[in-house]
Amino acid sequence: MALTQQRKQELISGYQVHETDTGSADVQVAMLTDRINKLSKHLQANKKDHSSRRGLLKMIGQRKRLLAYIQKNSRDKYQALIARLGIRG
Repeated sequence: MALTQQRKQELISGYQVHETDTGSADVQVAMLTDRINKLSKHLQANKKDHSSRRGLLKMIGQRKRLLAYIQKNSRDKYQALIARLGIRG
């Protein structure tokens, strides 16, 4: 379920805040969202994979905390990010 190096570079270049940014909250949320989507598809096909389900729930919790941090610091940035990722309804 890990991201390939090429996909990771695409996400970083698409969501980075400045030229050398590789780990800002925006980039982390984008990478977590990509991993969550892949793992969700895996779990639809493999319903009894409980250890992966636990990992999915941990990733969702981490993304939730990062989104709360972004929302606390900049409401406009938060709205733009969730609209761009297509999450939250």
